[in-house]
Order: sequence, then C-alpha cells, then structure tokens
Amino acid sequence: MDLTRDIHPLTDFKRRTPEFLRQLKENGHPLVLTVNGKAEIVVQDAKSYQRLLDLAERLKTIDAVKEGLASIDRGEGTSMDEVFDALEKRLQAKARQ
Repeated sequence: MDLTRDIHPLTDFKRRTPEFLRQLKENGHPLVLTVNGKAEIVVQDAKSYQRLLDLAERLKTIDAVKEGLASIDRGEGTSMDEVFDALEKRLQAKARQ
C-alpha cells in the first residue's frame, strides 16, 4: 500500500468509482477511504481479498502445527504407535462380537 496514493476521501471514491475500481483490479492494492479526514473504510478487489483470506488460513494452519509440535516437545499427547494399537484392539474386539 502506498499511503501517498492509496488514501482518498469517500466522496472522491463515490464520484470516480469506475476509475478506482480499475485501479484496484490493476494493482491489487487496497484503498483507504476517509470521512472527515479520518480513515474509516478499506476497499479492495475480490481477488486480492481472497488472497488475504487464503493467507490467513495458511497462517492458522502453521500456528496449529507449531502448537502441535510444541505439545509433543512438552511430552503431551499420545504416540502414533499407541493410537494404532488402541484402534487395532477396538477393531478386534468389535470383530469378535
């Protein structure tokens, strides 16, 4: 985002919407719209917004993996072998019924 170029009054956006939409699609940079000189709204094109959502989802996944690894380092959880052994015992018990 270029703060000298990407901050505009809401009234300018209303007057020149097609021009701003073209700019949003071309460069993918969001626009900060102001009301009475104060930043109030951020506008971006749908493709850029989807990229932002995808990135946020990846970050959540990375955080979850990091927490899982930290949990293992703390000695928490159950080993894969123990889980599979327990599942196998359950399946064998159900097969006998």
